[in-house]
Amino acid sequence: MSEYRDSVRQIIEAVGGKENINTGTHCVTRLRLVLNDEEKVDKKKLENIDLVKGSFSANGQFQVVIGQGIVDKVFDVFVQETGIGTATKEEVKNAAAQKMNPLQRAIKVLADIFIPILPAIVTAGLLMGINNILTGQDIFYKGKSFIEVHQNWADIASMINLIANTAFTFLPALIGWSAVKRFGGSPLLGIVLGLMLVHPDLLNAWGYAEAKAKGAIKYWDLFGLKVQQVGYQGQVLPILFASYLLAKIEVFLNKRVHDSIKLLVVAPVALLITGFASFIIIGPTTFWLGNEITSGIVWIFDHFAWLGGLIYGGLYAVLVITGMHHTFLAVDLQLIGTTGGTFLWPILALSNISQGSAALAMMFLAKKSQKLRGLSGTAALSAYLGITEPAMFGVNLRYRYPFISALIGSAIAGMILSIGKVNAFSVGVGGLPGFLSIKHEYWGTFFLGIGIVLVVPFILTVIFSKFSKEEI
Repeated sequence: MSEYRDSVRQIIEAVGGKENINTGTHCVTRLRLVLNDEEKVDKKKLENIDLVKGSFSANGQFQVVIGQGIVDKVFDVFVQETGIGTATKEEVKNAAAQKMNPLQRAIKVLADIFIPILPAIVTAGLLMGINNILTGQDIFYKGKSFIEVHQNWADIASMINLIANTAFTFLPALIGWSAVKRFGGSPLLGIVLGLMLVHPDLLNAWGYAEAKAKGAIKYWDLFGLKVQQVGYQGQVLPILFASYLLAKIEVFLNKRVHDSIKLLVVAPVALLITGFASFIIIGPTTFWLGNEITSGIVWIFDHFAWLGGLIYGGLYAVLVITGMHHTFLAVDLQLIGTTGGTFLWPILALSNISQGSAALAMMFLAKKSQKLRGLSGTAALSAYLGITEPAMFGVNLRYRYPFISALIGSAIAGMILSIGKVNAFSVGVGGLPGFLSIKHEYWGTFFLGIGIVLVVPFILTVIFSKFSKEEI
């Protein structure tokens, strides 16, 4: 590890010295530091260190991109040199939260809830893409699907569909597990709460409109109070609010109930109160609110499609910098649960590619810096596969004009996708593999969008570089 010591010392000096470091940890690729004063960071000095591949600040943490397989060794030396001691990611997050305003804290809560379940959602999206290819008409054969021609594949497609749909069918259970854990309660009770909201004895939420039109909705009669026996499949808000209530009740009871009877009191009482509140108040209210929010977003994109796509495509990467992009995962899931698809996620996928194309242009433009050239090439590949951090924070934001070029390309592509009503049946892997999550009837428009974000940011970056005074 001695080979990293000089570089680590340079990093410490560049971030303001030992006395400016509050606490720190690391993830797979980055040092994640909470600094006392980020104004003391010398970014130019930091990014000139060979070991450093980029840096950025997000959610109260100053993050230094080092690279997979190296960062853990670098962090060990970092701890030795600073004497800060190791901290868990949760401790670093808590320290960073103290520096946030109320809006940032709210966004952080959503991020803490949805990021842990994202792998399950993305996996479901990829598997649904495979099922889409097997069952969609006019992909391999005119007027027919693959399984219609090759019927021995039908049951395989059916099994893939079941595996893929599970995460969305039991989405409230996933959110319940993560949300109750985040709010300080028992994750197991969160799972039970989520499953309770999609119990098979309840009317499936996706059949609610039809059942209501037929007058076929069943009710509980609670001493004269009529309560609909309706599930909340695909809904986000009911389980979020119910999880908060469950966790707070559990925490309240745990502090007051004697250990000898906790097993008999805490969980049963917490679940019983939350269950009644969910079906009587929380569920109906948030179900209505979620549908109204969804209708509002759909109305905007129905009536001003070009403008919605232009703004969302142009600003998505900016939202990533602020951390606000996490809030839109909840919106995507709500759209999928309510309408059967999302028109926002396809724009996200192209935003990733756009950042990659701008970084790729920097690889060809870099003449003097071999480090920049190598970083730009690997960052571009990463962005094309859906991971934009190295491209955005290591290259594009550093020189500004590549980032602006990427925003312009993404805005144009977003407008094209919105006008074309491109829709995804699930969130999935961003970047080039994103087409797997797009409904196949929109592939043509989506691939047109891919062409735009491959070409426009690249050309604009080359053009804008002619006006830059910074030599690369």
